Amino acid sequence: MSTPSRRILLVTHQSRADAQEIAAAVATRLLGAGIGVCAPASDLGGTPLGAVEGVGAVDESGQGVDCELVCVLGGDGTILRGAEISRGSGVPLLGVNLGHVGFLAEAEKEDLDATVERICAKDYTVEERMTLEVRARHDGDPVFSSWALNEVSVEKAARERMLELTVEVDGRPLSTWGCDGVVVATPTGSTAYAFSAGGPVVWPDVEAMLLVPISAHALFARSVVVGPRSHLAVQLLAQSDASAILWCDGRRAVTLPPGAQVEVERSDQPVRLARLSTSPFTDRLVHKFDLPVHGWRGAARQRAAGEGPAR
Repeated sequence: MSTPSRRILLVTHQSRADAQEIAAAVATRLLGAGIGVCAPASDLGGTPLGAVEGVGAVDESGQGVDCELVCVLGGDGTILRGAEISRGSGVPLLGVNLGHVGFLAEAEKEDLDATVERICAKDYTVEERMTLEVRARHDGDPVFSSWALNEVSVEKAARERMLELTVEVDGRPLSTWGCDGVVVATPTGSTAYAFSAGGPVVWPDVEAMLLVPISAHALFARSVVVGPRSHLAVQLLAQSDASAILWCDGRRAVTLPPGAQVEVERSDQPVRLARLSTSPFTDRLVHKFDLPVHGWRGAARQRAAGEGPAR
């Protein structure tokens, strides 16, 4: 039997039986179309996907990911896992939302059949999303390094302890806050944790970083948007007795003692997302948040209805 010239990596929610069943059905259809299918080894043991003959295993550490597309079946958390696995490979991700909001997903569960057809036809475009590089130091020694697609957050480790920290932008202090933490987000992550913390929604084609304090006790505790070449730093005050937890995309974490410093800057490795639709981000925002737009009579609607310009 000849080796398929095309291969798709399937990543799915590991603890949801329905997601595993859907993944098995997708794998069967792709294999039937002559397209190779692989999946992380941890997704195959004792699962419906693992029972599909012909599905190969890949190392979840990201070593050896050699495929044309990563198809992710799940919510934003599963898509972030897919981004971890494919990190550095340049392979685009296509998310099918099986969760709730699913901002990173390109298709919904009810569109699955059409989505598989589009994958088989290689009928998709690819866009790049900026990511963040993060390093943490203590007493000058490196203690952690990672990356993030959505956000890097520094949060208090104990509920009863408030963090005391100073934020720097390009080597200059911006403010010292007593707070629950701070979020540094990409435009992609502006609709995730940063949004919940009160930050602005930023269109994904904007190249910028967001700095959003969490419950800061200060007169100036506004979100700040800085340029993509800025260097951000969060310094935990050494005289404080509160430790913190540094999170990257809510998936990779390390505990930081007082006096630690976290540095964040734009990464030179973007994440590539496969797109099936050319609809603008405005439409996605309206759909995902179910925003009220009833009564809108803008120019685009008038053209679609064949109406003349508004008087």
